[in-house]
Formats: sequence, C-alpha cells, structure tokens
Amino acid sequence: MRGLVLAGTASGVGKTVATLATIRAFENAGRTVRPAKAGPDFIDPSHHARVAGRPSRTLDPWLQGNDGLRRNYARGDGDVCVVEGMMGLYDGSAASTAEVAAALDLPVVLVVDASAGMESVAATALGFETYADRTDHDLDVAGVVAQRAHGGRHESGIREALPNSLAYCGRIPPREDLEIPDRHLGLRMGEEAPLDSAALDAAAETLRTDRLLDVAGEPTLPATGPEARPAGGDSRASPGDGDDRPRVAVADDAAFRFVYPATRERLAERATVVPFAPAAGDDLPPCDGVYLPGGYPELHAAALADGPALASVADAAAEGTPVLGECGGLMTLAETLTTADGDSHEMAGVLPASVERRERYQALDHVELRARRGALTAAAGDRLRGHEFHYSAAEVAPDARFAFDVERGTGIDGDREGLTEHRTLGTYCHVHPESGAFDAFLDEVTG
Repeated sequence: MRGLVLAGTASGVGKTVATLATIRAFENAGRTVRPAKAGPDFIDPSHHARVAGRPSRTLDPWLQGNDGLRRNYARGDGDVCVVEGMMGLYDGSAASTAEVAAALDLPVVLVVDASAGMESVAATALGFETYADRTDHDLDVAGVVAQRAHGGRHESGIREALPNSLAYCGRIPPREDLEIPDRHLGLRMGEEAPLDSAALDAAAETLRTDRLLDVAGEPTLPATGPEARPAGGDSRASPGDGDDRPRVAVADDAAFRFVYPATRERLAERATVVPFAPAAGDDLPPCDGVYLPGGYPELHAAALADGPALASVADAAAEGTPVLGECGGLMTLAETLTTADGDSHEMAGVLPASVERRERYQALDHVELRARRGALTAAAGDRLRGHEFHYSAAEVAPDARFAFDVERGTGIDGDREGLTEHRTLGTYCHVHPESGAFDAFLDEVTG
C-alpha cells in the first residue's frame, strides 16, 4: 500500500490538522485511507480514526523495532496510508519521524507554518530537504503543505518560490474552527473535540490531492507477515472462539482511553476481551485477567471511587487474578489519587502508593526497563522498551516491591519502575505488543 509521511518543522505547526485534511481529501477523491502516527502518541490517532473510520496505526522503531514497525504498517487494508509525524522531522533522541520514514522508505511531505511568510516557507523547506544529507537516514523530502496560508498572492508566492525538487501539495487555510483544544496531556481526544466537518471539507479542498498521490510511494515490506507473532511471544493459546478461551476484562471508557489498536488485536487473538466502563459505573465482569490502560483517571477520580469496579479489581487481585495497569491503570490501582484541585479519592488500594496530579509533567521519554525478577510482562533479566508521559507522581511505601530497574527514562522514582503485589503490576510505562509484554501477560492469564 502506497503511503507518505506528513512531517512538521516543529511541534505545534499543525501536523494533526494537515493530516486530517489530507485524509478527508483522499476520501473525497474516492480513496480508502488508512491513517498512522509516528511515535507513541494515543491522542492524535483518535482524531485520525474519527475522520477515517478505521484505526490509526502506531509506528515507532523504539517500541517495535524496524521490522515490527513495518508489520504494523502492513496490517489492515486501504489504498493509501497517511502517516502523521511527531515533533519536528528530525527531532527525537530514541525515535524520530525521519527514522520512521526511512524505515518504511516513504517520502516526506513537510508541513510548514506559512502564516507570516512566503519565500521563507520555501527556504525553510529547502533547508529541511538538504539537511537530510547530514543524517544517517536515506530520506526523500518531496513536497510541502503550507499550513495557515491564505490563497491568492500569498499562495502563489509560496508556490513560485519552491524549487522543482519540492512539490507544492496545497495549503491549509487559517481558520479558527480548524483548531483542536488541548489540555495537560496534549490535544483533547477525537471523541471529545472533533474538528467541524464543514471546516475540514474546506481545508481538504485547498489541498492538491493529485500531487499528494504522485508523491506517495511504496513502502519497504516486513521480513515477516503482519500476522506474525511478536518476538518473545508464545503461541500456546491459538486464536478461536472456543469456550475455553480465557476472559480478559479491559477497562474502556473516558478514564481509560490509551490503547494501541495492535494491543486490542493481540489480546483478542488469544483471549475473549470483555470491555467494561469503571468510570460509568460498571462492575468488573467475570474474568481471568484484567487490563487497565492509561487515560485520564484524574479527571474521573470521583466517579471511579464511587463505582463498584475498583473494589472488585482489588478482590480479584487478592485472589491471584493477573492485573496489569499502565499509567492511568497504575494510578487507579494505588491507594489514593489526588487531583489537581487537591481532592483525594480512594482507589483500588492494591499497590502501596499514593498518587498526586502535579502542575508540570513528571516524565516524557522513551523508556527501557530491565526486569529484576519474573514479572507479569517480562522474565527475569528481560528488557522492555516503552514510553512514559504523565503529570502525576507516586509516593510509595518503604516496603514497596519494584519489578524493573530503569535503564532509560524516569519510571516511578527515577531508578525503579513497576509496582507489584500478588500477580498485579502497575507501571507508568506504556508498551506495544511487539515487545512481547502482552504475550507474557496472557501467558500468566492462561497459565
């Protein structure tokens, strides 16, 4: 499937809006679009999925390795893939948009803020094109989308200033209804703050779909097919719908939104996935394992505390049911959660920690962990790669047991990560199924 990467000159340049407009433009031209996102983000893909009507794939060489990244790209169907970059094209110490584009051998269309420039837009794009020669990546910067550009003389000045090596792929007009509101973890989710459909159509009309399609290229294929199991995975439980399949309860509501599509698919390959909504008052359904993803429990702490699910999770954990909590899941497995307003709420109380939401982010990085002993997601000595981004901090009890040492990143206390109790693990680190972590979790569930 042909594809292209929409990369920015910097964070905040308007990559997400440009990506959504490109998806809409391709669809209006009769194409079936499969969106994707470079980097570990959960939020931008929620906007992609709302516009495209299909999941947005995560493409991160740190989390997946290059072949895992290519496998994830190859999953699903569509005529063309639109990959939104992260940060600026070349930014990122562990993974970058340039690295993703090079791993897939896809051309880059640069999103440049044109709100206060014409010839300078061309100069900026030319600089990004020539800088590729100074990197280790074989990169083709092939085109430009002018973000926040007016039509008429403004547009023609940008177009005429571009060298022949850079295709002018259209513009995104400066409109207030093309802005997505944000909060402490980034943009609001696509379900909460979708772009106005008429504004998106207007932006799609000012893009040059023909040139974007001309730029799109065929990717480098994975060495193994998209159905291949992640390295380190176990195939003891085979896909199927038999009654003997284990049941994994997955929290899925406004408080627990951060789940990769590949994670849902991996769980469903080996287990019966039973979604439940703790913040909406659901109790924990009968299950053999529990997965509490990341999200916004701090915004729904009162509802979580008042509902029945957390007490049921605590009972299940005490009985030995495997329970995995990532970031927001860690926060709800703790004893208390204090919001930004200073209100403290009782949580599940499985893990010996008190969590408090802070005003500034406490960690933002790609992470590498080494298992101290056998844990729910890794064998002793195994390394796991993931990412962390959170505004909360955890104060842990002196006798707390940690599952991992931090090789890269912040973790819970700078050196250690992953609180463990019973067969429960709570970690600030988000992992992708290509790491093998969810296979290890499912092995515990099926064992």
